[in-house]
Amino acid sequence: MNVAEIRVIAQQHGIKAGKLTKTDLVRQIQTTEGNNPCYGTVPELDCDQGGCLWRTDCFKDSKRKS
Repeated sequence: MNVAEIRVIAQQHGIKAGKLTKTDLVRQIQTTEGNNPCYGTVPELDCDQGGCLWRTDCFKDSKRKS
């Protein structure tokens, strides 16, 4: 998902995207939804959030950080 699409979702949650990074923006959305703000922090094999909207991008970003 690209940043423009994420900004639309953030706006729907009343979050002002400003200059937030993709990671910070997704984590704010996760928090607003009542979820753990774990985007980009958990390796694929350790993730138990099968229905997460961010799952595919999350694993890509997690690999880049390691």
